[in-house]
Amino acid sequence: MADNIARVFADALAPDPTRPLLTWYDDATGERTELSGATLANWVAKTANLLTDEVGAAPGDAAGVLLPPHWQTAAVLLGCWSAKLTVADTPSPVEALFVAADRVDEATGWPAGERYALALDPFALPMRQVPAGCTDFVSAVRGHGDHFTPDPAGGEADAALLARAAARATELGLTQGDRLLVDVSAHPDPVDWLLTPLTAGASVVACAHPDPTRLASRAETEKTTHTLP
Repeated sequence: MADNIARVFADALAPDPTRPLLTWYDDATGERTELSGATLANWVAKTANLLTDEVGAAPGDAAGVLLPPHWQTAAVLLGCWSAKLTVADTPSPVEALFVAADRVDEATGWPAGERYALALDPFALPMRQVPAGCTDFVSAVRGHGDHFTPDPAGGEADAALLARAAARATELGLTQGDRLLVDVSAHPDPVDWLLTPLTAGASVVACAHPDPTRLASRAETEKTTHTLP
């Protein structure tokens, strides 16, 4: 396994960038969004370019992420890690803060250079009303480049996260080509729902607010091979 998250992500989509890599469900809203490896990589590259070109962040800087599990959260996190930023989820000085629209009040406790709000719209539509002091992430990120070349070096932060993810993948018996079903309401840690399948070269079906009566049929429809209990 590679020693940095950007390389692990690249290796996960390399066998077939067109296959579904992240399928997102929210049973509270009826949302289903499917992203191929290539589509997710495009969002990740744009996010990393936003951080380096617009924010001016450098490797070793920090970004704050106040977002629930979501496919857009995956893009933000992987973009931060590709740009070699440390991700914080408790108030601390950061170069950029990514915050869900319904958590903007929490952002006041963060010393942040730039603040990006996310409505987490199913179709990634721009926000109609942008919270004061924030920039709409979707509108800002779309203008950035579709390709990003990450620093090839690993780091202690990457190593710690990947070690946890690899251990979880081994525990579940995940291998390349597998498909993992995850209740992200029960497992909100991105190590579980994002990095664990990536380290194994597997794809993920992530479900928020899952309806228990639908999970068996969903596992069959999505052809999942493993479930995170």
